[in-house]
Amino acid sequence: MKIIQIPFCFYPEPVGGTEIYVDALSRHLQALGVNVLIAAPGQENQSYFHHPLPVRRFAMCHELADLRELYGEGDELAAKEFSNILDEEKPDLVHLHAFTSGASVRIVRAAKQRGIPVVFTYHTPTVSCQRGTLMRGGTQVCDGKLDLHTCARCTLQGLGLNPISANLVGSLSPLVGQLAGMISLSGGFWTALRMTELIRYRHAAFDTLMSEADSIVAVSNWVKDVLVRNHVPPAKITVIRQGLCHAQSFTQAEWREDNSKDVSETILKIAFLGRLDPIKGVDILIKALLSDSQLPVQLDIYGVSQGGISNTYAKQLHHLAQKDPRIHFKCPVPANEVVKILADYDLLAVPSQWLETGPMVVLEAFAAGIPVIGSHLGGIAERVEHKVNGLLVEPNSIEAWYRELQRLCRDRDLRLRLEAGIHPPDTMQIVAEKMMTLYRHVRS
Repeated sequence: MKIIQIPFCFYPEPVGGTEIYVDALSRHLQALGVNVLIAAPGQENQSYFHHPLPVRRFAMCHELADLRELYGEGDELAAKEFSNILDEEKPDLVHLHAFTSGASVRIVRAAKQRGIPVVFTYHTPTVSCQRGTLMRGGTQVCDGKLDLHTCARCTLQGLGLNPISANLVGSLSPLVGQLAGMISLSGGFWTALRMTELIRYRHAAFDTLMSEADSIVAVSNWVKDVLVRNHVPPAKITVIRQGLCHAQSFTQAEWREDNSKDVSETILKIAFLGRLDPIKGVDILIKALLSDSQLPVQLDIYGVSQGGISNTYAKQLHHLAQKDPRIHFKCPVPANEVVKILADYDLLAVPSQWLETGPMVVLEAFAAGIPVIGSHLGGIAERVEHKVNGLLVEPNSIEAWYRELQRLCRDRDLRLRLEAGIHPPDTMQIVAEKMMTLYRHVRS
């Protein structure tokens, strides 16, 4: 069986959790005898190997001719170049892991026109939520039901419009945006004016993707719920949770012995690993610590800055924490070293302000034998059992985060109970085996 896996980007570029997942899945599929090719959008057409994996990059248009390409069916050049890859490689199946202008509905159609089945995995809320977080107004969990004006208002507010202006502009007819688009008005005010039209294109593209893909993989239960609310047939959805990407074989007895912690130390060592982005909520964690300068905590932030908003946010975090000696900013950790690094800590903090589908770092914490304190949202709440293997906290409440950190500092028995409640997570080998079963079913 020959399968093309399509992420948003790929190594050697800076990558996120989805690309790490695709890399690990592909390696395990190779071990099962599958002929795997990674194909990802890029600056130009290119072929190379990333360790044992063959990689082909297909060029995208460098200039956006129309905003409707970004919100709608996608980049025409990328689809044309990917079509050439399909004709040359002749895969048995295409597995799409992103929904962007480069990895778009046009890509799916190119495969389907050639009789090639398509599997799509919903990895992040950006698949169905233009704001990208599934947090309505930035603070309330959204049920994910697509509604033109509701989504337009929320997206505009996320772009910086005040709630009154966002409600007003987000209530306009899409015809207003069409008229602005006809005379090529875009940027700033004009893009805001076109938002209902653009959201309509995005929703139509999402509906087309869900209709034309042969099978949809949900990596968490909340994703399946969102898809069902948007009329995706339940029979078309398979829940396959993420697995630990970099794992060693071990027995549970060995794991327990190797990962036992000494909780007699007076300092609670906490790690954060992830993007330095407002949706990751590191500022909430820092502010919780700053509310009590005597709290015996060491916070090490292994942050990844990806430019733009990320760089601005990173500067804000450094400024916020600059006078607190308990808070340290560390260099990013290579994916294959995360579990080893985490084993030296007492706790992993995941203060996300959006609906995570994993996140992968929770599995890595459990592999290291340390509990998680995380936001009571999405995939975090599905992975972390409150007071069993971690603590779940109201997402954007500094006071709630402080209370739980204070409790962990004072109650060492709680930390022991949480560690005892941890079980080794599934590996990507198990995920690959489940995926193979799905692939065979889709092709049958």
